Amino acid sequence: MQQRRAPARHPGSLTKELDLDKGSFLDLVGLAAQLKRAKAEGRETRRLTGRSIALVFQKNSTRTRCAFEVAAADQGAAVTYLGPEGSHLGREESVRDTARVLGRLYDGIEFRGFAQETVEELADFAGVPVWNGLTDQWHPTQMLADVLTMTEHAGAPVEEIAFCYTGDGRSNVARSLLVTGALLGMDVRVAAPAVLQPPADVVATARDLAGRSGARVLVTDDPRAAVAGAAFVYTDVWVSMGEPQAEWDARVPVLRPYRVDSALMAATGRDDARFLHCLPALHDRRTVLGAEIHDRYGLDGVEVSDEVFESERSVVFDQAENRMHTIKAVLVQALAG
Repeated sequence: MQQRRAPARHPGSLTKELDLDKGSFLDLVGLAAQLKRAKAEGRETRRLTGRSIALVFQKNSTRTRCAFEVAAADQGAAVTYLGPEGSHLGREESVRDTARVLGRLYDGIEFRGFAQETVEELADFAGVPVWNGLTDQWHPTQMLADVLTMTEHAGAPVEEIAFCYTGDGRSNVARSLLVTGALLGMDVRVAAPAVLQPPADVVATARDLAGRSGARVLVTDDPRAAVAGAAFVYTDVWVSMGEPQAEWDARVPVLRPYRVDSALMAATGRDDARFLHCLPALHDRRTVLGAEIHDRYGLDGVEVSDEVFESERSVVFDQAENRMHTIKAVLVQALAG
């Protein structure tokens, strides 16, 4: 019996940063800026009326879910949220079967979960656009928001922007920042201890991209050298969702020198240097986890001090808002052309 063929992957899918070239990446950022202005001025045009979008979440979220839901609503699209227990995905039903069902019912599918292979398989079999809201390997919608935020505050072309990520260099955000900066021709630095630096294949990809784009790429274990001259200092939580609690014991000792505090911000040598974080952030003791980390390790604010997080240098809530504007651009570009 002849096997069914998978449909061709929809060109509007976004499963990782390297699905885009520099031009298409910046086109999405530019469209997001236009849509942001239109919303602020009350002149937004609904281009997705009658469209339906499935939001498939293996991992819980605040920003990703809300950004997709508000973006879709602004543009007239309906959404269905399928949470961690809300579908048969990967348990009673294979990824490809789920993809083929949802592809018959919806005009687009967002996936936020663990394995990159899952979102790739969804994209291969759905026949409609599939968008990666986060996997353990990549976070492309966050990168679009980050670049929009940096261009807004730097007031300069991307090629003139220097930024540094400090912390766990193996995380999805660190990997994505390294590859995105290299793709766009930026000055991108990653400061991480040797045991937590980005995987060799990711660094090799970034260096290859930099050879073509003119980007400057630095991976180092010296955080003060890495931030020197940087317009933006970026960090993320030290232990990601889904990792065992015991990881804190291993990571706190090696990551303490990479904590973003006033001294590290001063090491940029720039009074206009800004602080970035994809959120949520452990910057004080007002959360259950923040209080536990303080009691266990004596850290009041983990990856970033409260002083930096709450300072005028911090633009993290601009980043959070920009998740919605850039995701809206992704939806409009994929579903409205």
